[in-house]
Amino acid sequence: MKMANSLRGEVLNLYKNLLYLGRDYPKGADYFKRRLKNVFLKNKDVKDPEKIKELIERGEFVMKELEALYFLRKYRAMKQRYYSDIDKTK
Repeated sequence: MKMANSLRGEVLNLYKNLLYLGRDYPKGADYFKRRLKNVFLKNKDVKDPEKIKELIERGEFVMKELEALYFLRKYRAMKQRYYSDIDKTK
């Protein structure tokens, strides 16, 4: 039972972190929140600790992908800002 409780904490942290990252999602925070809730509800009855760990790893992968997406978007915006200024001076 102890293992299930520690995994429950991990799942909750994952949900909170993904919810936080979803604020900047390109299709909107509400869209992301609905999708996130549906995915977590779909898997709420999973009891096997190994399966839960797999799902947590998948969620962590999604977090890394979102972070990369946001970083790339920020980089592109900065690059566009700076390089468009340089092009205008030529």
